Amino acid sequence: MCVIFKCMKKRTTPNLKPRLISSEQYFAEKLGLEQLAKTVSYGGNAEHKRNRGDFSLSPPFGPRTSKTLCDEAQVFTREKALFLLREGIRRGLVSEQRRNGWPQNVWAVADNGVPLAAQLENRDRGVYHGYPMLADEPQRDEILKRWREHEA
Repeated sequence: MCVIFKCMKKRTTPNLKPRLISSEQYFAEKLGLEQLAKTVSYGGNAEHKRNRGDFSLSPPFGPRTSKTLCDEAQVFTREKALFLLREGIRRGLVSEQRRNGWPQNVWAVADNGVPLAAQLENRDRGVYHGYPMLADEPQRDEILKRWREHEA
């Protein structure tokens, strides 16, 4: 199965739908976002992993070659993925669109500078899976800028 993952191609189409909340919204919602960050969880998606690390994910039945891989961002543990997800929420890198109170999307930046996007996969429990952003995604530059602005 590992052979399948090694030949996966990068996603070729950017996600144009999610809109990042404004800086004004961030400051208005800061306390609520801090609380939200404490309750969020990370599920993961095997289609975004070559090295499945400690995610306890089964290889996908029919992997899609267009998925970006978390290996590029050097995110190999659930603990690191959860930290980045929570930090993205704390820094206000969340989408305007909400599902049952949870942001549909959350963004973060890995230690090696790779911007990441996370998508809500369970709106009842606040579970997300994440993946590296494409170089031409519209929000990429704004994510990098705001990540640096809101460093702890």
